[in-house]
Amino acid sequence: MVYLNGNFIEKDQAYVSVMDRGFLFGDGIYEVFPAYNRKIIGLDSHLNRLQDGLDAISIKNPHSKDEWKNLINKIISFDSINENQAVYLQISRGSDKNRKHTYGELKPTVFIQSSVIKLREKSTLLNGLSAITREDIRWLKSDTKATSILANTLYAQEAKNNDAEETILYRDGIVTEASSSNVFMVKDKCLFTHPKGPNILPGVTRKKTIECAKASNLKVVESRFTKQQLMEADEVWVTSSTREILPITSIDGIEISNGCAGPIWSLVYDQYQLLK
Repeated sequence: MVYLNGNFIEKDQAYVSVMDRGFLFGDGIYEVFPAYNRKIIGLDSHLNRLQDGLDAISIKNPHSKDEWKNLINKIISFDSINENQAVYLQISRGSDKNRKHTYGELKPTVFIQSSVIKLREKSTLLNGLSAITREDIRWLKSDTKATSILANTLYAQEAKNNDAEETILYRDGIVTEASSSNVFMVKDKCLFTHPKGPNILPGVTRKKTIECAKASNLKVVESRFTKQQLMEADEVWVTSSTREILPITSIDGIEISNGCAGPIWSLVYDQYQLLK
């Protein structure tokens, strides 16, 4: 079952107009809510980011926070088997009579669905995962979780084609984020990540990772670092709502540190599991 514009219906019965601006222009905002044991981690943070995204592109929020929570929990409840789910929520500006770049007052199109989160056991992550790097050519409002993410999907596909977990991006030599995750590095027992701003999406899991690191008495610095510094890091991680915290032990075919998940990652990973 999915939710579409006020109705809970079977997915194969859910359709939107070809004149929907989400379809024509990618004119919309989306959010992903990870639910473990049917409990969403960072629910209010996700809803706050949803509101920030709507404000950024001038779409009026069609629901209150409580209404969103009820809709999301209802979607989760339809799957009686899987306790761990990723809830995808998308709001487009809506449908117009004709295709044109400008718009007037439109009724937003709201779509919600849920899919299974396939958890990875810690034991399977100890050897780490690989990543590739590419120049970040995306628009300069990457902090807005807009549905128009063609560049991100191309980067993600390139990683897949190279049997890599992620594509880590850099702009003018500075690491920004990855195709669908935030990037962390450890150097001399200090955790670094790019500061919030227009070049990165302020990930909710990024925020939780920082909180878990601080709860583990680790120093966290939100500052820019170069691709070269990344390659010389003691540890590299990527974080997202459905990935959680993943260790990256090979970048562009070059081994990071000793090629195994590091002790700082293990400490923060264990702390993150306590949130579930």
